[in-house]
Amino acid sequence: MSASLAEEQALNLPQAGFDYRYVAAAIRANLLLITGIVAAAIAVAVIATMLQTPRYTASATVQINDTVNRVLNKDEDNQSSEMGGWDADRNLKTQIDILKSRGLAQRVVQKLNLAANPAFFASQEVTAPSGAPTEATKAMAAGLLQAHLNVVMPRDSRIVALTWESADPRMSALIANTYASEFIQANLQRKFDSSAYARNFVSEQLAETKRKVEESERALNDYARQNGLIRTRDAASSAGDKNGGSTDGGQSVTTMNLIQLNTALNEAMARRIAAEGRWSALTGKPLLSTSEVLNNGTVGSLLNLRAAAEADLQQEQSRHLEDYPTVQAKKAEIAAINRQLQQAATNVRDSVRAEYQAAAAAEARLAAQVNTVKGATLSEQDSNVRYSLLAREADTNRQLYDGLLQRYKELNASAGISLSNISIVDSADVPGSPSSPNLGKNLLAALIIGLVLAGATVFFKDQFDDSIRVPEDVEAKLGMPLLGVVPKSLGDEPEIALTDPKSPVSEAYNSLRGSLLYSTPDGLPQVILLTSAQPSEGKTTSSYAIASSFARMGKTVLLIDADLRRPSLHRQIGYDNARGFSTLLTSHEPLASAVMPSGLENLTLLTSGAIPPSPTELLSSLRLEQIIQEAARQFQVVIIDSPPILGLADSPTMAALADGVVFVVEAGRSRRGALKTALRRLRGMRPVMLGVILTKFDPLKAGNRYSEYYGYEYYQYGSQKSA
Repeated sequence: MSASLAEEQALNLPQAGFDYRYVAAAIRANLLLITGIVAAAIAVAVIATMLQTPRYTASATVQINDTVNRVLNKDEDNQSSEMGGWDADRNLKTQIDILKSRGLAQRVVQKLNLAANPAFFASQEVTAPSGAPTEATKAMAAGLLQAHLNVVMPRDSRIVALTWESADPRMSALIANTYASEFIQANLQRKFDSSAYARNFVSEQLAETKRKVEESERALNDYARQNGLIRTRDAASSAGDKNGGSTDGGQSVTTMNLIQLNTALNEAMARRIAAEGRWSALTGKPLLSTSEVLNNGTVGSLLNLRAAAEADLQQEQSRHLEDYPTVQAKKAEIAAINRQLQQAATNVRDSVRAEYQAAAAAEARLAAQVNTVKGATLSEQDSNVRYSLLAREADTNRQLYDGLLQRYKELNASAGISLSNISIVDSADVPGSPSSPNLGKNLLAALIIGLVLAGATVFFKDQFDDSIRVPEDVEAKLGMPLLGVVPKSLGDEPEIALTDPKSPVSEAYNSLRGSLLYSTPDGLPQVILLTSAQPSEGKTTSSYAIASSFARMGKTVLLIDADLRRPSLHRQIGYDNARGFSTLLTSHEPLASAVMPSGLENLTLLTSGAIPPSPTELLSSLRLEQIIQEAARQFQVVIIDSPPILGLADSPTMAALADGVVFVVEAGRSRRGALKTALRRLRGMRPVMLGVILTKFDPLKAGNRYSEYYGYEYYQYGSQKSA
């Protein structure tokens, strides 16, 4: 476990999570910067508000329904869905996008002639283009409309608010209302255009179908003319259409003649058979014995006359003789009647025979005609196949033409009478007060922006600050264990603070002593070298404090001031520095000849001595190693206060001879780059690096977290709350 981790655990330092006290400390440390940024943001907001032109916002509301009433409809439902189901929200957002579209803005520009209206450009604080309106001017006006239009759609409502802002209140209200009305007009126009597309399409299809009908009818007629076909097509087609079926183009005249002749032949055959039967009944029988003769009216009358005459003859014969004149007269009458009767019967027989012969002749003639027409019909069948195909094609084209014509009439009837699913709820009124600038909102926004900028500035300042400010920076930025943290002494010199055993400085060095006792697997190193990257980082004070701390433990300690360029130990004890470490390096005198007591039991001091002309050469000699070995034999602990590393070769040379090296870093001053460079030079001699001492640490700037954990809250630097 590293010393720094052990120290943090010993002091119960928080190691993870968001540290609010660290944030508060950062705010306190950068309070002036934060105040300046926020004040500047507020000042900018106030000035911008005072310089800004008042602007007015007018608002109109429209309702976007999901259904629209129909004017002409064939269904029971008198509404049609414009947007329904799960897609309603998407279609509603589509209407919002249409409101914001460039096309609608151009309609408003054209409606109000804004491209030629200087007042419109003045309301937007834009100089109106000179000359007649051009396409560029219209595009500019449309862009201004889009830039200042705001469309607000609530989540649970179909009422959409249209707001438009300008420097002219009347212009704002006029444009907001025009936007609402043109939105409705554009919606109706799109529906009309869609219907126009359908009408144009149907019209084109209708013309094409009409051409096909004419071509098919013409082809049918040409074929019939070429093949001598005469068809009763129209009547047959009409009959077929009424019956819901199809037609093959009707019947030809030849076929109809065959049918009629065949019917007449059948009738003639029936008449011939009937006449032949009657004639057969009369042939070979007495004339007056057949029913045909007896049923004749003349024959019947004559028979009745003959019967009456015979009755009169019998009466006369009963009264007179045969030669009596009346008898003779009756006989003569009867003979005349018989002759008439024979003639009438003969006439009946002759008429039946004549009828039979006429029927037979008619049958023969009809049979001959049927045979003739039948041959013509059979030869016509081949031509009828092609004719039927052409007839069906003509009928199909005509049916398609009739359907398209009916649809075209319906589209023409319904075009231009569509209703819109959009309606205006509230028209925009002329605003009575400006909507901007709003000083309160601007100040609030400036305050928020200023705080954000200040926070970002402090954050990036903290992130890009590569100085070692807090104990956690030691391991994070240097990759070395933290041995101890020495707070900054306020009011008193560090030497005076060290005289108070209860001061935070003394307690810090006592804690550091504990870390050094267990800094290596073998315990406390005997020869410890203290160095730093640059001067005045508290290295000499730390060396003296560590040496004093071990001396109070009862260990014999030698503190060597090895800084032969800017020594300071002799000033702390009031010594003239005539003899010292440089004296031993330039001679072979024993160590005891140059050391001196410190006034503290077990602590012996070896000052730097006179400043030599070339300290590096002295420290590179073998005499240095001899002096350190001699000191190690005589004292339990040897503390070497070496010069800074950067720019000098003294400390790396001595570090190779020490049992452990302690690196002193001043909090808030040392930069990671300089420290890394110093450590690379130091590690070039392969020393034993014990860790880092963070000196002059100010807990107040770092936050309450460190002031509590490093003794400030308890000790108050040895003042009011001192125990």
